[in-house]
Formats: sequence, C-alpha cells, structure tokens
Amino acid sequence: MDAETPKAVELSLPQAFLLLATNDKDGKPEVPVFALRTTTAGAILAELALLGAIELQGKHIRATDAAPRTDFLQELELIRGKSRPHTPKAWVAILEGRAEVRRIYEGMASRGIVEHVGEKHLGRFRAVRYPEKDHAPEEALLKKIQATLTGALSDPEASASKVTDAEAEAVDTAASDSAAGDSGAAEAKAPGAAAPAPAKPGAQAPDARTTALIALLQAAGLFGKLFPEADRSRANELARSYWPSRAVEDELRLIRLAEEEAATL
Repeated sequence: MDAETPKAVELSLPQAFLLLATNDKDGKPEVPVFALRTTTAGAILAELALLGAIELQGKHIRATDAAPRTDFLQELELIRGKSRPHTPKAWVAILEGRAEVRRIYEGMASRGIVEHVGEKHLGRFRAVRYPEKDHAPEEALLKKIQATLTGALSDPEASASKVTDAEAEAVDTAASDSAAGDSGAAEAKAPGAAAPAPAKPGAQAPDARTTALIALLQAAGLFGKLFPEADRSRANELARSYWPSRAVEDELRLIRLAEEEAATL
C-alpha cells in the first residue's frame, strides 16, 4: 500500500472518533472511559444531524421525516418514539453506554479495521480491547484533519452547504455559551500539526463531517493530544458553538463535578 495515499474508508462520525480515541497497539481508550462513552453519544447525534434525520429546534432535538441509511436507526427510532423532546445534553446522557461503544467497535472489527481481543482476569472476567488491524483508515482520517488545519477551519453549519445531498442537513448552533474544559490524558498518535494558516486562494472549504470530528475531538480532550502544535483556539470555538460537542462538554463537566463531590465525602 502506498503510504502517501492511504486507503479511503467511509466511516461514520462515531467510528472515526473511536478509531482516533483508541491506542493503536493495545486497543485501550486514550481518554477516560466516561469521556469515551459520552463523546461517542455526541458523535451519534452529530451523525444523525449531518444525515438530516434530526435537527435542533430551539433547545430540543426533534426527528425529521428523513429516512437515511445508517447504522444508528435504533437511536433514531428512540428519538422519534419519545413523547416529548429532550435537549442535546439529555440525549447524550441517554445514549452514552458500554453497549453503544462496543457495537461500534464490533462494526469496525467486522470490516477488518480493528481486532477484537479478549483478556482474561482472575480466570473469570474478560476485558475486550480493540487494537488497530488496518492503519490506513486512521491515517486517511489524520491526513484529512491535517489538511483542514493547514487550510481554514469553518463551522460545520457553514460547511454543510457544500457537501452531498446525503449530508446536506447542517447542524444548527444554539445560542447558549458554555465554557470548555480539558480532559483525559492520551498518547499522541500523529506528528504535530502546523498551526492553521490562511486558506489558499481557490482552496476548497473543509466539509461538515471533518469540522464536526474536530469539534468532538476537542470536547473529549483529544484534539491537543493528536495535534499538539495546532492552534486550539479555533477548535475550542467550534466545540463551543457546535451543539453536539457542546452537549458532550456539558455532560462531561457534570460527571467530573459529581466525581469531585464524591471524593470529598
């Protein structure tokens, strides 16, 4: 395989996030488990929004009449089946869980991207890990993000007008502000990216999927680990203004506060 042109593999946002958030060699998460599960839930919402299946109306998420082909129909039907709408943060809390994360990992394992590896503990318990099997999809993701960082970052909402019909529904941004917090320690998986430079004349604007992934990585505390030399101010701005990543930040903040309070008891 040509290292300069890694194989392009179509990945959903939850798959892309988990691939970048997992250690290549041992298959362990690069962020705390609660951050992994919470951000995965936010990525599911972002995926459904980019496909036009859900949208933010005021402060609540509502399902549309769209019927996209997606691995997250179960989550979509759950949103549609609720008698009353919920906020993005409430849906992140509802969707986050071990089963969701494992199902997405297993989907990538079935495609030969990661490998299902079980570890026995005390002869009874098994901890399943997902080390990388094919590096090309992750390399392609990193190169695409790198290209975006050396060009110009734009809001997922603005970028979505340039993507295909399947992804034409951009994610609206809510008006409320939220302070972003750093979280999780992770091993860098790629060489440091250069600080964002002004876009070259005629350069194509980054697509909504890439900027959404950057916002989610920032919310999880991974962006600076993957691209330590990049200017995080714009990524931080994206994470605050993009409603799925803001919902992730809000939920993570509550989890950390609860842990701090429990530690003082």
